[in-house]
Amino acid sequence: MSVAYKSFSFEGEKGSWFIFPGLCKGCGLCREKCPKNCLEWSKSLGVYGTPTVEPNMDECIACGICQNVCPDCAITVEKNK
Repeated sequence: MSVAYKSFSFEGEKGSWFIFPGLCKGCGLCREKCPKNCLEWSKSLGVYGTPTVEPNMDECIACGICQNVCPDCAITVEKNK
């Protein structure tokens, strides 16, 4: 399995959130655009050795804005029905 496809998942009441560190360059666009301000820098490092992000799933509403603004498709959000 390639590092680019390994993901870390987070589960919450509203949905699931996945980060692919092998794709994340740590630009922070997702953090800037999050309407709940629930993304923090992680201890996991991305493709360039920069920190990736991780959500506070107690605050995350699984809106998917972070997924939509990520220029590297490093985030996937699945909203619960």
